[in-house]
Amino acid sequence: LKPLVGENYAGQVLFSGSAVKTALDKKLFDEGVIFTDLRTAFQKHPEIVEKVLGKIVSPDEGKFASIAGAFAENGVLLYVPKNVVIDEPLHSVLWVNDIQKIEASHILVFIEDGASLTYVHESASAGGDEQTMHTGIVEVYVGKNANLNFVEMQSWARNMWNFTHERALIDQDAKMDWIFGGLGSHLSKSFISIDLIGKGAEGRMSGFVFTDKGQHLDLDTKQTHRKPNTVSDMLFKAALEDTSRSVWRGMIEVEQEAQKTDGYQSNQNLVLSDDARVDSIPGLEILADDVRCTHGSTVADLDDEEIFYLLTRGIPRITAERLMIEGFFDPIMQRIPFEGVRKRFQQAIKDKLKVKYS
Repeated sequence: LKPLVGENYAGQVLFSGSAVKTALDKKLFDEGVIFTDLRTAFQKHPEIVEKVLGKIVSPDEGKFASIAGAFAENGVLLYVPKNVVIDEPLHSVLWVNDIQKIEASHILVFIEDGASLTYVHESASAGGDEQTMHTGIVEVYVGKNANLNFVEMQSWARNMWNFTHERALIDQDAKMDWIFGGLGSHLSKSFISIDLIGKGAEGRMSGFVFTDKGQHLDLDTKQTHRKPNTVSDMLFKAALEDTSRSVWRGMIEVEQEAQKTDGYQSNQNLVLSDDARVDSIPGLEILADDVRCTHGSTVADLDDEEIFYLLTRGIPRITAERLMIEGFFDPIMQRIPFEGVRKRFQQAIKDKLKVKYS
């Protein structure tokens, strides 16, 4: 609940079990911004819910999407009217303190033409010995000439099994910067995709995971170009310790109409243990003939020469390794627009390193 920028935030929605707390700056409320829980949205804003619910992610896409679509009790509706600019972030937190249950959530975001904002969503849980499952849907629409920074942080406890289906539609000349950080859960499987549905649309995806012990984090990303002159850029980084595993499967799809497409994807992996495993599967499916699409994947461990260089400067080995791991993630950190949000991610990585080097 700590503010992400200075001492204020534009709005916040907190879920803790069946309890919900909401807050929104009065100026934004007067301008027509809606930032509330899903139950209230169904009661007071059904016409807005109707614009996006089930239109972007269908419950038929998989059994976990079906569970979330049918049983989601907690969720957020974020609606920003035309040309409204929100300078400070909106923030939602899903906190699960129960065990041996299924938690289902549904996030709905509808950004009208010309609007601009940053939205941060965090998921976390208390933990325990008994297994718990979360299944979620995220549906996002970014209107023409709009600009959305969407930041997700997943900090589930190690007894959590997490499955999500997430998709954003980006319209003509709109821009979306989607940043994902995954540090928790026992197992996570997330389908995250951006659809560039308008000419001149731009979508950037940045993600990282840091796994240890027996964690398994699996991310399936897709960049779909449906119209001409669209741009997508995906960077995903993973660091793995102990017997953990990371899987990334990425796909750039370019439809026949989407000429002058510029698509890029990169997956970089840092393996910190002989028993850790990385699966990196980039892919391209191109039907247009005037495009620029590239992809790449790397897997490596800490460089002995770079460690030796730091040792010769009087830096202890543990500190040297910490510096290199933090530096590995720094390109993702630099893509985060607000210092407060960036520090939240950096602190989460430092907390993970404390466990590694304790």
